[in-house]
Amino acid sequence: MSKIITEGLNKKTKDIDIVSTVKLVELINNEDKIVAKAVGKEKKKIAAAIDLIADKFSNGGHLLYFGAGTSGRLGVLDASECPPTFGVDEKMVQGFIAGGDTALRTAIEGAEDSSENAVTDLVKSEATSNDVVVAISASGNANYIISLLKNAKAKKIKTIGICCNKSAKMKDLSDIFICPIVKEEVITGSTRMKAGTAQKMVLNMLSTGAMVKIGKTYKNYMIDVKPTNEKLKNRAINIVSELANISKKDAAVALEQTAFDVKKAVAMLWFNTNLETAEKLLDDNNGVLRKIKY
Repeated sequence: MSKIITEGLNKKTKDIDIVSTVKLVELINNEDKIVAKAVGKEKKKIAAAIDLIADKFSNGGHLLYFGAGTSGRLGVLDASECPPTFGVDEKMVQGFIAGGDTALRTAIEGAEDSSENAVTDLVKSEATSNDVVVAISASGNANYIISLLKNAKAKKIKTIGICCNKSAKMKDLSDIFICPIVKEEVITGSTRMKAGTAQKMVLNMLSTGAMVKIGKTYKNYMIDVKPTNEKLKNRAINIVSELANISKKDAAVALEQTAFDVKKAVAMLWFNTNLETAEKLLDDNNGVLRKIKY
């Protein structure tokens, strides 16, 4: 355990149980400040991972997250946000947690120690060499993760490892190894804190970066948003209004004509054309709005 930095004792927070509440908050906040810098040091590896994922997406591949405990929950969370944010099929980005969906709400004892469950989950994911497997783990040593990576590599699937322990076993099994060193946790071994925050930041970058690379945004606008509620409908109206430089009322009218498809509405308005022509423009450019009007 001495080699696993996330399990070490944080001397800066050793009196956290006797300080004032304001000081307690300050201690946690100061430790959290370490996280962004640690993630920033891994920017080249994160960029390489984004390019790999985007390339697989462009060829019909999938992004598959696997993890146990907090790490697994973070993967499932990131995957579940991709369809409403980027308008993609729910299978394009998937999250798997050791112990199954029950483990999302309830700790499943021993789930991270099961090599067999990793094999089962990989089979369930239907992963092929056209996909990318991302293994998430604070220590990078859990049997579930190691078994998963070994089996993925045997299937010639590209692997990305994310952890906060530079001596992790997963390192040698990952084609790209992303390891922000956030040091000892505020509460010894509570890796849902700094390690979890670091993992969340990296996952945000991986999915968002890859989606941007394949044209799921125009500038920084969420042009493939699925308007499944009033908030998202209003967001779609605002985007069309701003990109086409028209009133929100006119933007809403254009969106009604396209079943609230932002890209089609914008293309119609940019070129003052009908829906059929707008659809052809998008089809000819692989649905990338940037290619229509740079």
